[in-house]
Amino acid sequence: MSELVKITAKQASEILKHFELSEEAVEFADKGNLSPSEFIQQLIKADLYFDAVKFLAHGLPKREAIWWACLAVKKSMPADAPAAQQAALNAAEQWAMQPNEEKRQLAKAWSEKTQQKSAASWAATSAFWSGGSMAKPGEPDMPAPPFLYAHAVSGAISMAAFAPDPDNAADQFKLYIRQGLDLAAGGRGEAA
Repeated sequence: MSELVKITAKQASEILKHFELSEEAVEFADKGNLSPSEFIQQLIKADLYFDAVKFLAHGLPKREAIWWACLAVKKSMPADAPAAQQAALNAAEQWAMQPNEEKRQLAKAWSEKTQQKSAASWAATSAFWSGGSMAKPGEPDMPAPPFLYAHAVSGAISMAAFAPDPDNAADQFKLYIRQGLDLAAGGRGEAA
């Protein structure tokens, strides 16, 4: 595995403090000071793909994590997906390519219109939860919690893995994890 240059944590424990693992994955967290790369490999070997996705979503920088969600959603989205789902994905992609408040608010609008009922909606939600205030206009600022976006990224990728064919979710998870690892290594998320 290439060096994960985009993950600044030197030890997996630095990332693990931001979310909860499944009961099955906790044993790997207790194995001492594993590097992020070593920890991910342990999770993959144990077929704990959702934990690997959560770990990468919390370890990657925001833009890369949200872009990763977009890649997974795009791969799973059928060509005839409803226009609102396509717009939600587009809003998340726009934010990932050039993050600013206007694009974050556009992602929020599509997230709300699609009611967090799809992978695309969760990708848009991740862009909205990336920072800034979560309060409605005119209300006092309410900053987004630091890793809230990573939870939405994990949800988007997991929904994308199950969307096309639930019986093939493990293969989809493996593909998306390869994409995430490519991003973590400084790539563009390309994986076959």
